[in-house]
Amino acid sequence: MLKEQNVINYYVICNRLKRIIRTGWKNWYVKCERVESVAEHIYGVQMLAIAMKSEYNYDIDIMKVIFMIAIHEIGETIIGDLTYYQISKEEKIKKEHEAVHKILCGLLDGRQIEELFLEFDEHKTKEAMFAYQCDKLECDLQCKLYDEEGCVDMSAKKCENHEEAEKIDELLRTGTSWSTWWMKSDQQHYPYDTNFMAVSEYAINNEIGEIKLKKI
Repeated sequence: MLKEQNVINYYVICNRLKRIIRTGWKNWYVKCERVESVAEHIYGVQMLAIAMKSEYNYDIDIMKVIFMIAIHEIGETIIGDLTYYQISKEEKIKKEHEAVHKILCGLLDGRQIEELFLEFDEHKTKEAMFAYQCDKLECDLQCKLYDEEGCVDMSAKKCENHEEAEKIDELLRTGTSWSTWWMKSDQQHYPYDTNFMAVSEYAINNEIGEIKLKKI
């Protein structure tokens, strides 16, 4: 196959991510003029990585991190943005790895790119762990922004199971915000280091939207 065709094939496949809306926001019936696509999430993670590296001076190869983040969702071009309510973790990993291999095998650098994808997925190296934390924190920050904009009505949520229904009832009863619950849950679930935890806590305790930005 011509190199030119390889370039076009890869670009067109990845371009699908611009049209795939993040499943989590659909599940929560986020209502706003523009709900985030997977491609927009990737961009957000990359920008967050740049800021975290800048302010906390991590000893990492930031260009490797940016590359990892750029490709970490490409499997979703084939399998979609599946959640663990839809499929088991093991089955999702299997399907995603097969999809990534299928996408990359046509590129001359495909094996090296696939190795970076797998490194991210294992999040054992310092770059992979940093990228993984950025991936999770970006989702938390987007949740906070949607909450501040009033995009979610928790009473409209169709719960996946009894445990989730009980949690929603508790939040409605206590007045705890959707984003506070979401971010506190992720603090317990994901291996945030002290810096990522500090940013998460700041976002919980402060408004972070455009209105609070310093003038640039």
